[in-house]
Amino acid sequence: MGYNLKRYLRFTSISLLLLTAINAVVAGVLFIIDPSGHMMGMSVLYIKDSPFNSYLIPGIVLLIVNGLLNFIAAYFVYKEKPFASLLVIIQGILLSGWIVIQVIMVDDISLLHIIMFTIGTILTISGFLLLELFRKDKNP
Repeated sequence: MGYNLKRYLRFTSISLLLLTAINAVVAGVLFIIDPSGHMMGMSVLYIKDSPFNSYLIPGIVLLIVNGLLNFIAAYFVYKEKPFASLLVIIQGILLSGWIVIQVIMVDDISLLHIIMFTIGTILTISGFLLLELFRKDKNP
């Protein structure tokens, strides 16, 4: 039972980390290339009440935090490194936090916000469950 659960949690974590990473890298790069947001079909008016006057800084943070770091976490989960579950927890918290801060800054909530917050929550829970399973494997 524990092995199947661990395998399922690893698959779920890797899938969600990669899905998030791919989306964040694409969006981050597009925001960096075009800080006006037009390439993403957005306007800087959307972030008028935030501390930013363009999407450049949010794009860089998105690329690194939700893009590159998710790829790294997925790799370590795939390799079954002992600290991988902590990376999943961290990435889940970062993604959920990112969404909460974004919703507060833009004073708007969309279906994408709900989906990404849910993914962050699932990653966080999966990470804690994986952590417990790795501990049980280590101390039977």
